[in-house]
Amino acid sequence: MTGPVAPTGVRRPAPARRGAAALGLAVATTLAGVVVDPAAASPDAAVGPVFQDGLAQPVFSADPDDWIRQEVWVETTVDGDGDGRRDRVHAEVTRLRETETAGLRSPVVYEASPYYAGGNPIGDHDVDHELYEARRPGQGDRDGQVLDPRTDERPAAADADGAGNAGSIDGTGPGPAISTSHEANWLPRGFAVVHAESLGSGRSDGCPTIGGRDETMGAASVVDWLNGRAKAYDATGAQVRATWTTGRVGMIGTSYNGTLPNAVASTGVKGLEAIVPISAISSWYDYYRANGAVVAPGGYQGEDTDVLAEYVYTRADRAVCRSVIDGLAKAQDRVTGDYNRFWDERDYVNDVRRVHAAVLVAHGLNDGNVRTKQAARWYEALKARHVPHKIYLHQGGHGGSPGLDVLNRWFTRYLWDHRNGVENDPRALVQREDRGLVRYAEWPDPAAAGVRLRLAPGIGGAAGVLTSGRTRHGAPVTETFVDDASQPAQALADAAASANRLAYRSGPLAGAVRLSGTPELSLRMSFGRPAANLTALLADHDPSGKAKIITRGWADPQNRRSLWRSDPVKPGTPYRLRFDMQPHDYVFPAGHRIGLVLLSSDHDHTIRPAPGATLTLDTTRSTVTLPLVGATNALIPVTG
Repeated sequence: MTGPVAPTGVRRPAPARRGAAALGLAVATTLAGVVVDPAAASPDAAVGPVFQDGLAQPVFSADPDDWIRQEVWVETTVDGDGDGRRDRVHAEVTRLRETETAGLRSPVVYEASPYYAGGNPIGDHDVDHELYEARRPGQGDRDGQVLDPRTDERPAAADADGAGNAGSIDGTGPGPAISTSHEANWLPRGFAVVHAESLGSGRSDGCPTIGGRDETMGAASVVDWLNGRAKAYDATGAQVRATWTTGRVGMIGTSYNGTLPNAVASTGVKGLEAIVPISAISSWYDYYRANGAVVAPGGYQGEDTDVLAEYVYTRADRAVCRSVIDGLAKAQDRVTGDYNRFWDERDYVNDVRRVHAAVLVAHGLNDGNVRTKQAARWYEALKARHVPHKIYLHQGGHGGSPGLDVLNRWFTRYLWDHRNGVENDPRALVQREDRGLVRYAEWPDPAAAGVRLRLAPGIGGAAGVLTSGRTRHGAPVTETFVDDASQPAQALADAAASANRLAYRSGPLAGAVRLSGTPELSLRMSFGRPAANLTALLADHDPSGKAKIITRGWADPQNRRSLWRSDPVKPGTPYRLRFDMQPHDYVFPAGHRIGLVLLSSDHDHTIRPAPGATLTLDTTRSTVTLPLVGATNALIPVTG
């Protein structure tokens, strides 16, 4: 089912500026930070939150009938749809009645999303073709289900029967709720909640730009409005002012909804005091590309920015943004996979110097959709800039929020400005393989040391040796394998012998070894064709030999010198390739073996050319470096 049709008439002539707030809200001095009991206060007295053990307590009404719901359209600074008027973002406020009757001013928990209105039928790009060859996406390969393609969850805007939220904006009251997420957790603790639809989606104006500047400025405009720097209007065209808030805002969300907090924080917008990006993107290039290779997020083979834009383009006018989406398709460059200005605009790490909001990063260690590099690279940049930071890593896949107490402690400190000492807590909270939570001073673990492992060849396609000991140099020792994109990576990792991959394994570990950080490869390779994929797998082999793929990395040999340009590969010429794998935190048990598997095309992630390309590795001049804790006594050197 497609998303709801956005009603017309959102933009009506605004009345002359009024001297008072549109709703006539009383302005009173807040008692934020004072421990009082709102229930005991007189109806006309100012009230504030209650804190215990550093957490805001649920002392306000939990009955939605006691809350105020307010619908607004916030004016942005951009005109993405080119109609000569500033785009407006459709947003909804849910706040306590005490903000009107008792002088309470609330900080805001804010979630922005392009998914609240559902999505459109879309077709992905074909991935079964030769490298450096352009292909157009198909039509309607997905069925237009109302499921969120990032999380496989029903968007909060959908009703129980899957219908969307389209509704009239006639009159002064809001239509059906954009979303009710977060309300039950945060309103009883004195916060207000805001939900907003991204530009180009639902009842917002503008066009979807998938991580681009317009999208970011659209979401940031809501923070500006909450701080009196932007205008907003109700359904009648009357101006609405946010007099009920302290102006301190925290953004939170999962996947795309978690990416928008990263984007908005990178603008340095004043009033955004904290963010919680969950399974979020920090660089759209690293979402759809990897070291020059065109890759796919797990489960969405062939998706790219233009495809995602088609999905979230749910505003009523289905023609006005066609040129914008066509521009995405051209600028994203699926042919070379090179980094360019398009991707540079969508890399929020570039603007980390502007971030002042305290950042609680949350990510699944086994997330194949938004991979762990998105969290790790962002987190490292925040650390380097001394931005208040914390990270929560869990054993699940896509999604997975920190517990309510963790979130409450974060928002209480940075939104209520209650000095609970959260900034002095251990910075890393990691769920271990047994599902227990362990606190570490920082992440990656400062105790992790880079261990360089060398390769020694196997015989007849069998696994060779991965060793911390010395191997013989002298004349090159090479091994060759043949690309076959039809074979899944797991099958190649499990195979006792194969002509379609190279495999290397350590000896049995004498004790547990913990990986904490980013594995890095330095390979000396030649290629039988001018273009090839290159994939690396890090695996845990149990005593029976069964492989568990821990993390992966991909690279395009033509980007060996720079992500910004492709340099031709001369068949048969050896080249030095250095690239990273996805960061991870994993404990290899005693008795298991650490494995490295090299293959060409990755059936589930890369372009899939016809089989037959040959790749040759010089094992004597190739290494993998792993950030390990406990390797000294557990990783026994072996010789090739």
